[in-house]
Amino acid sequence: MLRRNVLGVAAAFAVIAAPFAAHAQAQDYPSRPVKLIVPFGAGGPADVYARVLAQHLGEALKQPFVVENRPGAGSIIGSEAVAKSDPDGYTLLVMSNTHTVNETLRPDKPFKLMEDFTAVAPINYSDLLMVIHPSVPAKDLKEFIALAKSKPGQLNYASSGPGTPYHMAGELFKAMTGTDIVHVPHKASGEMRNSVIGGHVQMMFDAVTTMSATAKEGKVKPLGTSGEKRNDLSPDIPTVSEAGVPGYATTIWLGVVAPAKTPPAIVEKLNAEITKVVNRADVRANWAKQGAVPMVMSVKEFDTYLRKDVDKWADVVKKTGAKAN
Repeated sequence: MLRRNVLGVAAAFAVIAAPFAAHAQAQDYPSRPVKLIVPFGAGGPADVYARVLAQHLGEALKQPFVVENRPGAGSIIGSEAVAKSDPDGYTLLVMSNTHTVNETLRPDKPFKLMEDFTAVAPINYSDLLMVIHPSVPAKDLKEFIALAKSKPGQLNYASSGPGTPYHMAGELFKAMTGTDIVHVPHKASGEMRNSVIGGHVQMMFDAVTTMSATAKEGKVKPLGTSGEKRNDLSPDIPTVSEAGVPGYATTIWLGVVAPAKTPPAIVEKLNAEITKVVNRADVRANWAKQGAVPMVMSVKEFDTYLRKDVDKWADVVKKTGAKAN
């Protein structure tokens, strides 16, 4: 009887103590450097904004936040590494809608987004810019569509890999225009850009935050932005919808997730700190100049957002017949 009473008291104490232990764990976090894994190449939006986060989080939390690029396989290589890491808050993943697309496009991948990760916080979203190499004989979007229809299977478009927003933007464009343009995947966004700027591939969709300056320099020819309205960064460029493909709209968004079973107190602390960074007046002003729109959500709201985006892209993949190649 005494033993049962002792065990009962111990169990009750454990239940009472658990929240305090979790709070203490969050209070002490981080006590060493934190890795932000970017499963995309250097120079792309995920890399650029991860470094902004890393700088400000490091300053606020008094520990280094180190960005590590691990591109390849349409984000799968770096993402798998995070999924298999310890759920202690010291290895985080900077993700994009590539991940929600891949839930349908790459069902054979070695992890499941909503099972092997936990939502932390969104970062921002931005429109894409559709560009072609200056050598392509088309002065606007309608002429490019006509050219593509006259040469089925002879024009190419670049992406940074299967399932990336650039790939899906291209597939959506093909489906809505009835064109046959060949997808040429690359290992990283930098390689994708080099292929189009160098004239080896004719067309691509890229983040307006990254590509607008290149377009203004005349290295590529802009045909349209992918949002529902003109982008403030390039107000002279029409949307793809108004330029010739009514109803076309897509964006690239970024967020942070952690391995599943990361302590909720740490997840909430990270959400709060990332929200502070995103809400900084200087960060918002700088992002506005780049065409990026900050996103703010609670952990629960971001989890819901991710699940809805998985469903949205599952429908697009089904309708467009997009393939992981």
